[in-house]
Amino acid sequence: MKISDQGIFDGYEPPASTDGSYRGIQKQMAATQQHLEKKFQKALAEAKTRLKAGKVKVGLVVAKDSIQLQASLPVKSGDVDRNGTGYKQYKISLGIPASLDGVKTAEEEAQELGKLIARKQFEWTDKYLGKLAKVKDGISTVGDTLKDFEIKYFQSHKLTEKSKHTFSYYLDYLKRYVGLDTPLNQESIDLVIASLQNEHAKQNAVKTLKVLRNTLNITTFALDNIKIKKPQTQARDIPSDEDVVKYFQNFYNYSVSRKGTIKLTCLNSWKMWQWVYGMLATYGLRPREVFVNPEVDWWLSSENVDNTWKVAPETKTGYREALPLHPDWVELFDLKNPEFLELLKSQVDGRTSFTDINTIRVNCSSWFRRVNVPFTPYDLRHAWAIRAHIMGVPIKAAADNLGHSVEIHTEVYQKWFSLENRKKVIKLAVNKLDDIEVLKEENARLRAEVELLKSALARKQVSEVLG
Repeated sequence: MKISDQGIFDGYEPPASTDGSYRGIQKQMAATQQHLEKKFQKALAEAKTRLKAGKVKVGLVVAKDSIQLQASLPVKSGDVDRNGTGYKQYKISLGIPASLDGVKTAEEEAQELGKLIARKQFEWTDKYLGKLAKVKDGISTVGDTLKDFEIKYFQSHKLTEKSKHTFSYYLDYLKRYVGLDTPLNQESIDLVIASLQNEHAKQNAVKTLKVLRNTLNITTFALDNIKIKKPQTQARDIPSDEDVVKYFQNFYNYSVSRKGTIKLTCLNSWKMWQWVYGMLATYGLRPREVFVNPEVDWWLSSENVDNTWKVAPETKTGYREALPLHPDWVELFDLKNPEFLELLKSQVDGRTSFTDINTIRVNCSSWFRRVNVPFTPYDLRHAWAIRAHIMGVPIKAAADNLGHSVEIHTEVYQKWFSLENRKKVIKLAVNKLDDIEVLKEENARLRAEVELLKSALARKQVSEVLG
């Protein structure tokens, strides 16, 4: 079955994306496996029916995660002929996995064996004796398995943006932490894992090797005895609204302080990345959701009175319309400036593949570092979630706007809720929304916005004088 052939998933919708929580991932895996098991059992029953209808004297049985052939065959040399008929019931294992792909293979092998039985031409060859082990010169390396890994992986996972995203991480971990030239034997795998000092790297390497091993039914190494310390959760410095507004200016500051040797075609690229910064801050978007098939015409349309950003169906959690938490930021950050939108079009034009979009996404992170923004693109998304909580937006509404489940909103995003934010929310609740505290918060943000507007006005005046 080709990767593009995803008929086994017709009519199946996996549970909503979890953004990586353990419970959510387990829920998705269980639902997917349950779906595949139903499909497998149905396909197996249909294959048995076809064999019976064709009077093929070979059955199919499932044992130890493999599909075996069952038939009455001439007694093997060395076996006892208890019935004196010269025949005995045998189960033959050809290493066929108990999967949808394996059902097709098993049916073909049953047809072939059935023909030999019908023609009285059956012989106990090495194939049926189980002596045709796949022996190669040396041991397969990680690189040798990648093509089969991709094919088999997408035979058991619906081809979606999320599954492609997950598989791309598996490939990256294999290349970065394990090495494509690493032989898939116990000694080599143990050495690689032992050499990884970073617990996050070790955890990702082991997790990916387990997926590779299970997907391809590899038995040349085990991972059960490897112990990994649970990595410590890294602290995040989630930006306040004041910081979000303040660091927006860094892109312009970079443009006037950079070296003069920059290519002419890249002269205004900072403007697009500043626009991206503003979109992520205002709408809490994932970076990919800005670059995948952006509906620029709708964004600039006079009909878009609520300033909604349409997230494309091809993204991680599908289509949605995102709303701004601070509507005035649309104007403050000049998010409907046609010049910036043209730069966006030119950036994404003709780039629709997962790899292409991932390259742009990585470039987004590098721009944040380049202009000295002290937080990541995803931190702006976390800040949106926290801001919504402080403002009293119902969790379901905030979760829907961000395109994830309520479970993720509470379990994953709220772990970045700082002590200061907790103090603020508790105080507001106790004081029934103390007006002074609210005004202080608003004033800090407004001061930052005024400074940004002053800077923009000064640039405009200089431009007019020079013009």
